Amino acid sequence: MDAEEDGELMLRYARGDLRAFEKLYRRYRRPLYRYLSRHTRNPESANDLFQEVWSKVIASRERYEPRAKFRTFLYRIAHNSFVDHCRRNSVRKELRAEAPGDEDWGWLAAPEEERPDMRLQELQTFMRFRAAVADLPAEQRDVFLLYEETGLSLEEIAIVTGVGMETAKSRLRYAVSKLRRAMGPVPVTAGAAGRVAEEQGA
Repeated sequence: MDAEEDGELMLRYARGDLRAFEKLYRRYRRPLYRYLSRHTRNPESANDLFQEVWSKVIASRERYEPRAKFRTFLYRIAHNSFVDHCRRNSVRKELRAEAPGDEDWGWLAAPEEERPDMRLQELQTFMRFRAAVADLPAEQRDVFLLYEETGLSLEEIAIVTGVGMETAKSRLRYAVSKLRRAMGPVPVTAGAAGRVAEEQGA
């Protein structure tokens, strides 16, 4: 289904169609949780925020207008919820880089190439990349995670984060540049590097 159908599902849910909401939930639960978990690096916080975001979606169903894509609407809520979470709890430590061995990411559902049984070299590369992402300034990390984990365009990310298109593009460019320097000859990710090149060339 495309974004217009997402909007139609939300409108149907506002009219009382619970099956429409179930479809939206199944479609976005994994990328949304992944986005929140990469941000918080804490399973309890990620779960709390995950529930909070969907609660806000439910609460706003009657006010929803499909002028923007549903996923933009969803991640705007997620972004603001995370910002509020940081303000409420003063969890600035969640925004600072931690040594790779200091945190347990075992609770994340990792792709096959990121499983503990991968080759040692691949595991070391993954750990370096994880630490490099955590070391990014908060604004750059937010844009990078939105770009990499959700499939949003730069225009949509600008809306989600409440900044201009050029600011979002600049933050992403700096993030990818810093990750490339941190990783040395190892590619950042094919998705990020490719999409950044495409959008910057547009």
